[in-house]
Amino acid sequence: MNWDDTTGTPASDRLGGPAAERLVDSVADREDQAVEAALRPKDLGEFIGQEKVREQLDLVLRAARARGATADHVLLSGAPGLGKTTLSMIIAAEMGAPIRITSGPAIQHAGDLAAILSSLQEGEVLFLDEIHRMSRPAEEMLYMAMEDFRVDVIVGKGPGATAIPLELPPFTLVGATTRAGLLPPPLRDRFGFTAHMEFYGPHELQRVVHRSAHLLDVEIEPDGAAEIAGRSRGTPRIANRLLRRVRDYAQVKADGVITREIAAAALAVYEVDARGLDRLDRAVLQALLKLFGGGPVGLSTLAVAVGEERETVEEVAEPFLVREGLLARTPRGRVATPAAWAHLGLTPPPSVPGGAAGTGQQDLFGA
Repeated sequence: MNWDDTTGTPASDRLGGPAAERLVDSVADREDQAVEAALRPKDLGEFIGQEKVREQLDLVLRAARARGATADHVLLSGAPGLGKTTLSMIIAAEMGAPIRITSGPAIQHAGDLAAILSSLQEGEVLFLDEIHRMSRPAEEMLYMAMEDFRVDVIVGKGPGATAIPLELPPFTLVGATTRAGLLPPPLRDRFGFTAHMEFYGPHELQRVVHRSAHLLDVEIEPDGAAEIAGRSRGTPRIANRLLRRVRDYAQVKADGVITREIAAAALAVYEVDARGLDRLDRAVLQALLKLFGGGPVGLSTLAVAVGEERETVEEVAEPFLVREGLLARTPRGRVATPAAWAHLGLTPPPSVPGGAAGTGQQDLFGA
């Protein structure tokens, strides 16, 4: 439903580990990209969720159309899979303009950016994904292009080099980033509208699943959609991926209708539990709880215990566990929360709040 074709490479793919094929990865794979083109909403009215962003963006676009001018430059930040690319396409559609899509890692030199900018049509939307990963020379060229619609092309080298000013037609830059803090202030300040994409609530995701099921010609009951939505980590892209896997299960193992029971059974096969944790997430929690008593334990030690690279645990598994309140990062190491013990059905030791100490037993110091 609402998601983006993130061109940045996830940590799991860079590492080549088993986490690269996780069903709950929020970064789009090739199958996602092929399916998402047919499922994307075409205008703001169809776009589900992100109510404040939609309302504010609608005002910006309506005002620009009323003035007969190009829309202000737009910066969208947020986790992968929340709808940044989709919104960029909607911006182009609402303005009646073509869109050109590229990414920060693809622009390694100022000349690469100059070639793209010089070929833009008036009013065209340029979508720059992972804008924080653009090279510094290209970034500095972008300052002038966004503000003055002009770039200086350097011809020659050394003392004989000459800067030739090149006028650009007015255009709208839509930048997307998963790490807004890495953008330098001069670049952020040149965006007329900045929006942060939030994770979706269960009810919004349930609407996403229903809409996608209709477009995919899949029969689904409300409780089946709710079951999928509850395991989707607040991310529409993951919800749609889970829907496709549950659809396969329903077609093979049942009559093709997705109910709560069918959805739960299908996702049990794919090892996605009721809170959206998969094999890697549970392995990290089980190691932390069973081997190290809930922590604190160092990241490298935890990674060795799980059999994964340190970067995989830190960049792939930890963010969701922290967001769910199952794991905490402390100066002494990683620590499991009482919610983690409860989720895995384990009894916390007395030193953990809510453990034996919470039942009236005393620890070593009589606390």
